[in-house]
Amino acid sequence: PEEILTSPPFCPEASMLYEALISPPARMETLPPLPVEDEVFMVLPMRAPRTPIKVYETTGGIKTFRSGRTVSGERLSKATLHSTLAHLKRFFQWLAGQPSYKSRLRYSDAEYFNLSDKDTRVAMARREKNFPTMEQVRHVIATMPNGSEIERRNRALLAFTLLTGARDSAIASMKLKHVDLVGSVYQDAREVQTKFSKTFTTFFFPVGDEIRQIVEDWVNYLRGMKLWGNDDPLFPATHMLLNAARQFEAAGLKREHWSSAAPIRTIFREAFQAAGLPYFNPHSLRSTLVRLGETLCRTPEDFKAWSQNLGHEGVLTTFYSYGAVGTRRQGEIIRDLANPQPIDSSNVAEIAKAIVRELTSQSGFPKA
Repeated sequence: PEEILTSPPFCPEASMLYEALISPPARMETLPPLPVEDEVFMVLPMRAPRTPIKVYETTGGIKTFRSGRTVSGERLSKATLHSTLAHLKRFFQWLAGQPSYKSRLRYSDAEYFNLSDKDTRVAMARREKNFPTMEQVRHVIATMPNGSEIERRNRALLAFTLLTGARDSAIASMKLKHVDLVGSVYQDAREVQTKFSKTFTTFFFPVGDEIRQIVEDWVNYLRGMKLWGNDDPLFPATHMLLNAARQFEAAGLKREHWSSAAPIRTIFREAFQAAGLPYFNPHSLRSTLVRLGETLCRTPEDFKAWSQNLGHEGVLTTFYSYGAVGTRRQGEIIRDLANPQPIDSSNVAEIAKAIVRELTSQSGFPKA
């Protein structure tokens, strides 16, 4: 019933599901009530993307949504259409296997929510990632003020992100004990919010002694001057107090972690803007490091170690997600091929063997 699907505490996706239930194909018009609410949550968790759903709810129905426009005439991108319809498709594929629905729904009915092949190709097209160059990041860090302890924290935050390639959620939850100034960071998934709860060690990337020194100075400041211990946050939250005008103002640091990674992104935005550069989010520095690795790594083993240092289990993840050749670099390579250099056959054989090993390990097939 509509009042059940759209009433609290159900997630915003519920209204979309109801609209889909009363839309074509015709067999969907007389379906029994949805399963219990916790099962609906299981299919469409609260962490589902909010923006596409909000856009959908302003379209006035599934047919209008598929046309690519909202009621107000706003044009929807193919990526938004593809992402939102994919949620609907997965829901009906699950629903078709539930009791009382098997005789009224077929798995093939979910194909109604597919875009055309042309629109799908447009939505899924790989576009060149925008990320800062190594020189830009170093410039931002060099121009950041370091007078107060909050300013020193912010500068160390950018330096640490470049030095380790850690994700912002991991940095926000990291403790002092996870950093070894000899040159590594232990990302323990029991305490650090790593992607897919992976535990791994990251060694400092070779991004310059001045970057490493900023991080070392910050850790030594927390341990030596503030006398913080192993379980204290590496990058503590800002302590806010009411001033005489009864307005909140920053008053140093408090011995607590940030509750989310949002303050880290704010620090990045303000730092890049102050340096006169466009905003790049913390995650984009991982692409910067991959590009550096493509320049420094000389053997497949080198790049495999570089990939593991980013937390990737397979080197192909680094290539597929971060390693696309930029348009400008693509042109340089093609022009250089006009004057071919002698090829080291032993190096070619080594690369070929490394690729075969990687494909074999990821496919699950037995080694030859």
